[in-house]
Amino acid sequence: MNMIIPDFIREEKTIWEFLKKHSSPIVIYGMGNGADLVIAELEKIGKKPSEIIASDDFVRGQSFHGFKVKTLSQVETEYSDFTVLVCFGTQIDSVIENIKAIAEKHRVFVPYVPVFGDEIMTEDFLFENLQDIVKARKLFKDELSLKTFDCCVNFYIFGRLSYLFQCESPTDEIFENILNLTNNESYLDLGAYRGDTIEEFLKYSNREYRRITALEPDKKTFKKLCSYGESLENTNLLNKGIWSCEDVLYFENRCARGSSLSEDIKSKKALPVEVTSVDSLDKEFNFTYIKADVEGAEKEMLLGSVKTLEKGKAKLNIAVYHRTEDFFRLPLLIHSVNPNYSFYIRHHKYIPFWDTNIYCVPEKL
Repeated sequence: MNMIIPDFIREEKTIWEFLKKHSSPIVIYGMGNGADLVIAELEKIGKKPSEIIASDDFVRGQSFHGFKVKTLSQVETEYSDFTVLVCFGTQIDSVIENIKAIAEKHRVFVPYVPVFGDEIMTEDFLFENLQDIVKARKLFKDELSLKTFDCCVNFYIFGRLSYLFQCESPTDEIFENILNLTNNESYLDLGAYRGDTIEEFLKYSNREYRRITALEPDKKTFKKLCSYGESLENTNLLNKGIWSCEDVLYFENRCARGSSLSEDIKSKKALPVEVTSVDSLDKEFNFTYIKADVEGAEKEMLLGSVKTLEKGKAKLNIAVYHRTEDFFRLPLLIHSVNPNYSFYIRHHKYIPFWDTNIYCVPEKL
């Protein structure tokens, strides 16, 4: 990096610059979409993996990208020095501990590739957006938010495991110290899945509330959500997606939580689904707490929440890890609509920097 950068950015080069110049063999750990994306990025810098590995229990003689998948111990017998790139997501304790154990013996990085969108944290992307990144950082006041924001930026740049572990925080902390749910919340759950975040809401509201409104666009998952919520009172479950306006879009089923909305049909598996906006729903339900984890549609969701944000009555819990730009552009968007929100950012246990959310509380609350 040849430009002057602020002190909170500690990395002097991106992981891609390092891998381009480093001569050690590259070992890909993982066989999913994340590995596909990392291999594609390696090709852009003229590099190829030397081996593909998986956890011992998953190695069954299969092939991936033309490589026979091996165990770590098999690779260790063939190479004295190599770099491991972790290319999958996990929050399972045993898997995380295994990755830590590998990192004690070898160079291990987690190259950041976005869940949605094409932008990665290249040097050009960083400097094109540096001014906005600095502006967004100034919105966060508490020490843990600043630490989390800084770790997020530096992890996106270089993918060091240490940035993940330095800023982990438990879910209890944000609900007990920041969100402080009452027994009279009108809760909007966007991306309700099978009801796990409704259950989270019930836990922290002591199962007392005014109303729950939950949206889930996938029809099969929605049936499971209905089964979960059938015994709950004052609950409105909608088989819809969230967007900037009311419309019909296409829903591409990428399995479970990877499913997403798209403005056009690009896959034979994509199905039409009704979408609505937060502002449309808020007219009836007057939300006081909104959670959104909507697989890359968070910006569109916020664009359809302008009137709700202007009212300043709803606490927000918004995922900011689906797209590279989300961690700085989404808080700036909210602030531009209502500057009276207080901003917090937290990263909960996950490899890579997933399960990272901004929490916004109206100052008057």
